[in-house]
Amino acid sequence: MKRIKINERDNVAVMLDGDLRGHKIALTDIKAGEDVIKYGYPIGHAVVDIKTGEHVHTHNIKTNLSGTLKYTYEPKLGTLKRGDTKTFMGYVREDGSVGIRNEIWIVNTVGCVNKTSEIIAREAMKRYGSVCDGIYNFVHPFGCSQLGDDQKTTQAVLKGLVNHPNAAGVLVLGLGCENNNTPVFREFLGEVNENRVKFLIAQEHDNEIEAALESIGELVEYSKQFKRQECDLSKLVVGLKCGGSDGFSGLTANPLIGRFSDKLIAAGGSTILTEVPEMFGAETILMNRCRDEATFNKTVHLINDFKEYFMRHDQVVYENPSPGNKKGGITTLEDKSLGCVQKSGSADVADVIAIGDHVTNQGLNLLTGPGNDIVAVTNLTASGCNLILFSTGRGTPVGAPVPTVKIATSTDLAQRKPHWIDFNAGPIIDGADLTDELFDYIMRVANGEMTNNEKNGYREISIFKDGVTL
Repeated sequence: MKRIKINERDNVAVMLDGDLRGHKIALTDIKAGEDVIKYGYPIGHAVVDIKTGEHVHTHNIKTNLSGTLKYTYEPKLGTLKRGDTKTFMGYVREDGSVGIRNEIWIVNTVGCVNKTSEIIAREAMKRYGSVCDGIYNFVHPFGCSQLGDDQKTTQAVLKGLVNHPNAAGVLVLGLGCENNNTPVFREFLGEVNENRVKFLIAQEHDNEIEAALESIGELVEYSKQFKRQECDLSKLVVGLKCGGSDGFSGLTANPLIGRFSDKLIAAGGSTILTEVPEMFGAETILMNRCRDEATFNKTVHLINDFKEYFMRHDQVVYENPSPGNKKGGITTLEDKSLGCVQKSGSADVADVIAIGDHVTNQGLNLLTGPGNDIVAVTNLTASGCNLILFSTGRGTPVGAPVPTVKIATSTDLAQRKPHWIDFNAGPIIDGADLTDELFDYIMRVANGEMTNNEKNGYREISIFKDGVTL
């Protein structure tokens, strides 16, 4: 049976076929208490003696992770060099940002108008859908009965959507009595272009549907001025995400995304890596790639603050991977994390940003937030990602408000789910190098080619919540 040893230091290999496909077997005897090594790093320790050739999984190894840690900055900066200048065809907005779609978005200040926004979006598509790249709304349950940081997080996400360059125009739809009411949210937003952003309070109109359609008509007219033009890749921001991972994620799709990230950054673009709990156990790799000590300190806070969030809720920090991950061959959180961070490539970490913050330092950015798929793609969108690369081994249809490129870890998944999967990384397991092919495909998406989540209407948001609801 075929197997692969990832790193010369490893004492386990990943099976490539058979009943244990994606799972690990021991390459040598491993005594109880000894570390199990994969990707060149410990993914836990053996709890019993493991013989050469035995299956290594949840029944015989456990995580090494615990609570918060102290870290020392030991820089191992990369040698990524600036590559050839490249361009894409985007929509240049009046504030200088660049979108890859020319859509109209309806952003709800509160969940009470979710159904109203759905009706507005449906009717607006009938009237105006052929004039722009589409009219879309994004439902969520928040905006009222929230306190403190939860309301601030909701506002930060909604502000990020309002300011997103893929939206040529935005209708902010409120009810009128919510905590996050329109005057409060407008103050949080700050100054906006009133030709691009319209506000409607449903309680103040006898027929809020018709009033909203009139506003959207004005936004559609505004959107007509934007035409695709050649833009430098420094204006492109790409999110990096994995979900429904399996034992091949860290071998095929995630390293491929990492190589894409390096190539984009070398050409002047930026990428954003999130899913903080899926950095636990691999965080020192990212910390030592921080470009300076200030960025290192921000990364330490990123990791330990999220561990403290777990502990505030009496949850252990290693309560991961998911049942599907385990079925696919991922055993511990370190195992999952070491595969997850492959998406970051080799570039130095340029900055750490909060939910709703946009990239100000070109290159690889780390974004706070959980690993939950819909929350993570929402956070990436709110931080200005034009599109998201989303690797998956088990398969998932979930999509963000922006183009969400699903990259299969295996050919089998790509063939079974062609309506979910946009790109097949499976041939990498047999030695193929698909970096240029993926880069070319992403450029086509940036230039207007639609992804499956766009074709099939998979556009969702979910806002992170931590505190009390009234």
